[in-house]
Formats: sequence, structure tokens, C-alpha cells
Amino acid sequence: MNSHAATRLVFVHAHPDDETLATGVALAMHALAGHEVTVLTATLGDEGEVIPPQLRYLDVEHTDRLGPYRRTELAAATAQLGVRSLVLGDPDPAPSGQCGARYRDSGMVGTSANGRSGALCTVDTADVLADLVATLDALDPDILVTYDHSGGYGHPDHIRVHQLTVAAAARLRRVPSLYAAVVPQSWAQERRAWVRQQVRGDFTLLGQDEPYPPSVVADDAFAHLIVGTPEALARRDAALRAHRTQVEVHDGFYALSNKIATALPDREAYVQLHPGTGQVLPCPPEPVTGLLRGQEDVS
Repeated sequence: MNSHAATRLVFVHAHPDDETLATGVALAMHALAGHEVTVLTATLGDEGEVIPPQLRYLDVEHTDRLGPYRRTELAAATAQLGVRSLVLGDPDPAPSGQCGARYRDSGMVGTSANGRSGALCTVDTADVLADLVATLDALDPDILVTYDHSGGYGHPDHIRVHQLTVAAAARLRRVPSLYAAVVPQSWAQERRAWVRQQVRGDFTLLGQDEPYPPSVVADDAFAHLIVGTPEALARRDAALRAHRTQVEVHDGFYALSNKIATALPDREAYVQLHPGTGQVLPCPPEPVTGLLRGQEDVS
């Protein structure tokens, strides 16, 4: 990265814990470099499944207070990463940890939550987009980061956040560089092999012949590589542990409520997108290694 490195980054995510699971290495690395980093979260993940038995009273089947609780987890996680946290639609100053959010988690594909009033996927696109543009214009990012077109693994809110972020980027007073997180195929294969060799206990271990998420791409189909330092990885792991309703963190791997063991990555890959269309821009013959770069950093 050159001497004109961008200093303001905004990572736009759908639910608490997405920021750490998908982009935790980049968040920690940019924070350690002294950049101004903000995580903007669209919903509070109200529909999530709760792992600790003593906290299951929070879920939608009981008290439906998981969203406000996850707000506190998000605050703790972003503090560990060393970045700022905002929830889309919050007033300034932000509400206390006991409050919900303007937009509700839409739930997984095919669930009744998809059509619930106030869910991110049911609110008029123009209204959410206006909210997002106003928030991003106030933050004035040099770099904007979100999911790829699949939302990483197809969650309706992730896809909506991708679409909204792409559209918003072109409407900002100053158009930022736009990136999406992906996973190269060989990395995904290596991580599954590591899990099958190293993980024991009551976990699901996926084989190489089982489907990969749609965000897994060819090895030559990414533009930027960020490798985590020990300090950055320690911050990422501490942040992930803060999301205790959703994630179990173990030695070298984590598991969600589905008990699928997944290796904790030490590096992340990104593609650059065209603001407004979301088209993946051509990748260089060799990916750029280092921090993400804004328009002024490309010579």
C-alpha cells in the first residue's frame, strides 16, 4: 500500500457476527494500520438459533429478545476488532443495548420470517436504499466492502445487502472502491482437509465432494489477498467469541448451531466490483497482497 492509502472503510453486513466470520481479518488488519473502520449492520439477526442452552429463552420461539441481545454481542466484537459499529437506521446517538433495529432479520430461505412485516427483504427497496445512502454519505468511505452477489451462502438478507450496497455506492457524493469477500477453491479444499484431520468430537466434518458455498471461486478469480498477522488473528478470534449465542470457537476452528466444523482462516480474498452494476472487475494475473486500496492508491 502506498503513501496515499485510503483511511476510511465501511464494511456493510446483514447480521451481527457476519462482520467477523466473513471479513474479520481485514477489519483487524485495517484497524491495526490506524485506519478509520466502521461496521454497518443492517439487522440484529433476530431469527438466529441460540447455541447456549441458558440463553435460548431469547429466541423467536420464546421471548423474541435475541436481536437486542445480539446488539450487545456486536458491540463487544467490534470493540475487540478495534472498529466502530453502527446499525442501519439507528438515530445518533445510537440506542442502548436493549433496543431493536429499524429492519428485522428476514430469516433463512423459505421460512415464514421472509414475509414478516419490517423484515429487511419486505421493506420497500427505495426506502432502505435512501437510508443506506444517507448513512454512507455521512461516513464518506474511501472503500466499501460487502458480500458477493450470492451473499456468501444465499441468505436473503445477505443478497439484499449486496444489492443495496452496490446500488448505494454509485449514488454517493464520492464513489468509493467497492469490494466483496470470496473464498478461492483451493483454500476451501485445504480447510476441509484440515478439519477432517484435526477435529474430533460431536461435529459435522464436510467432505471434498459435498457442495461448497457459492462464494467459493476459482483460484485465479480474486484480486486482493489479506494475510492476518498474529495480533490481527487474535483480535478476530476474540471478536468471534463475543458472538456466543451464534458461534462456538475452538482451537483452530469454529462451529455455528449446525455443528459444522469450519477452519478459522488466516487470510481473506476479495474481488473488486463496479459500483452500481456489481460486475466483478478484471482480476490481475497475481492478486495484490496487503490492505485494500482505494481509487487513489491504484497507479
